[in-house]
Order: sequence, then structure tokens, then C-alpha cells
Amino acid sequence: MTSARTLLDRARIERAVWTMDTRLADLPRRSRINKRRELRDNLRLAAADVGAGRAVHQLGDLRTLADDYLAAEYGEHKRRPSWTVAALTILLVEVVMTLLVHVGRSAFHAGITATNPQATGVYRWHGIRYLVSDETFTYTHGAHTSVGGAWTPLVYMIMLGGAVVTGRLWRLNAAWRRQRRRATLSATDNATGGEA
Repeated sequence: MTSARTLLDRARIERAVWTMDTRLADLPRRSRINKRRELRDNLRLAAADVGAGRAVHQLGDLRTLADDYLAAEYGEHKRRPSWTVAALTILLVEVVMTLLVHVGRSAFHAGITATNPQATGVYRWHGIRYLVSDETFTYTHGAHTSVGGAWTPLVYMIMLGGAVVTGRLWRLNAAWRRQRRRATLSATDNATGGEA
């Protein structure tokens, strides 16, 4: 029996815990925290008996263990909600929109300075229909400032809708109902003393 855990033992345990945590990213936050604490406590107890390396090894394949946790939370179907995919969708829309706005503004500016490098006056860019609002450029001897060019509400609706669809976030409702049902059954069992 190992009495004191070394820094390497703690690192092995934490590596296993955080590897599992990343594989359980689609679980609700509270559930993920509970699984992380439970796994850390169990590994520490096992490490006291057999050593950290062996305790982690006895977990088996962490991917299989994570799949079992996910199946217990959402059921056996493979199409679970994914916060990761939802976040990547939002990021993708943001990157595409940023590039569109940058290219549009740059092209407008290049067009004005190509015709008159020392332009002075107020010019209006009509943006991108339905996606980017109008923008006003004020030029003084070729230098410019601009006002406007914001994303329209449609862009934010595309972000939100895309995140819900690609991340399958509607499946969270079923998981929350299942979790609430378990909590109600557990509370009922505790109240009746587990009698059937």
C-alpha cells in the first residue's frame, strides 16, 4: 500500500480526470462536475491501494467510459447534443461575417482612393443586403473615418439557429426531463424508505 502520493501520481490522476472531462463536454455542467469529482475521488482511493499508474490503467479505455456516461445521460442513440459543435458553428458564422465585412469595406475604400487618392467628402457604402447595415465614410485628403456597418439581426438569428441545429441542442430538453424524473424518483424512494 502506497502511503504518500508523489507529484507524478497526482499528475496521472489529474490527466485521467481532465481527459474524461473533455470527452464529457456534451454533458450539462453540473453533471460533468459531479462525474469529475467522483472519478477523482475513486482514483485517489484506488491509488492509495494499488498506486496511481495501476489505478488509472484499471479504468480501461477512457473513450468507452465516456461513452457509457453519455449513454446513461442521454440514452443509447449516438446523436447527442453537442455544445462544442454549437460553439464552432457560432465561430464559423462570426469568421465568415468578419471576412465579408472586411472585404466589402476594403473594396469600397480601394474604389474611392483609386479614383481620387486625395479624396475629400462623405461617401456611403450600402453594406451587404440583409447582413450588414449601411456605413458612412468621411474622407479628408485621402484619410478616412467610418460610422456604421453593423451586422443586422438576421446574422444573429443565423448564429443562434445554426448553433441549435448543428449542435442538436433540442435534445437537451429530453435529457433535462430524464434527469428531473430521476431526481423525483430518488426523492420518492428516499421519502418512502425504498419500499416498493
